[in-house]
Amino acid sequence: MATAEPDVSGTPAADAVGDVLSPALRSLLATLRLRPRHAPGRQGIGHHASRNRGSGLEFSQYRAYESGDEPRQIDWKLYARSDRFFVREAERDSPVRAWVLLDTTASMTQADEAAPTRTRFDVARLLTTCVYEIAQRQGDACGLVLCGGAGVALVTPGTGPRQRDRLRHALAAVRPGGEWPEAKALAPAWGRIARGDLVVAIGDWFDDTAVEQLVQLANAGRDVTALQVLTADERDFPFRDGRRFVEQEAGESLLGDGPALRADYLARFETARRALAARFAAAGIRFATHVIDTPPATVLGALFGDRAP
Repeated sequence: MATAEPDVSGTPAADAVGDVLSPALRSLLATLRLRPRHAPGRQGIGHHASRNRGSGLEFSQYRAYESGDEPRQIDWKLYARSDRFFVREAERDSPVRAWVLLDTTASMTQADEAAPTRTRFDVARLLTTCVYEIAQRQGDACGLVLCGGAGVALVTPGTGPRQRDRLRHALAAVRPGGEWPEAKALAPAWGRIARGDLVVAIGDWFDDTAVEQLVQLANAGRDVTALQVLTADERDFPFRDGRRFVEQEAGESLLGDGPALRADYLARFETARRALAARFAAAGIRFATHVIDTPPATVLGALFGDRAP
């Protein structure tokens, strides 16, 4: 969607992607799972073939106890020495891998007029961190693909604290801008995403070229989930005066009267969203929408909770 002037295109400070998860959100993430629809095998314990954690497996690392962890995972000998709760994590190798495909085009810099310092990209970046934390907790390797005007950047899937640092660094360094890359630029990254890999694609998905790329990934045997991130202004169109609406990627603008445009805009926007949902469904892509003025818990639970499709 075009944004209404004044245009807010700044990006947050790099340290905004540090430890941004609240205790409540971390507790929720402990209950969620990334579930492939067609796991390549059933070895090991857990919800799917992955690097599973638990007793009797190869030790990986200690980490601080968090709400939602099972008490049996606590290392009580270490507690006796340190007076702090730590959890032992163990893992076993598995072919299952997860990727977050993040839209970093110019439209991701859009913000609501009521909250101009919170961009669509801020929220998409938080959701990316949440997906990685879910994968980390259940022992799955997780990688990152950034797609925007600067081209394509890739972080190879991995696990553990070093991988968390790699992902945080990549998210902190990226500056959204430009348009969705051409298919030729995407081909090397697409070749790294293997058949059966989980792909969680996070963006606004207004660009038909980007949507077609997701459909092609799904048709090629990748397990794709599309998470659309919308602004509240896109959902509500609250403008009550004359505006210049700016298409951020193409730079085109349109003068219009907010109240006069509202009914037609809302109808067209809903029609477009239903068409997008139908297109994804036809390709076997799971689809959900998140509006940036709402807590992320609802959409994360819908996609990755016990009742997730």
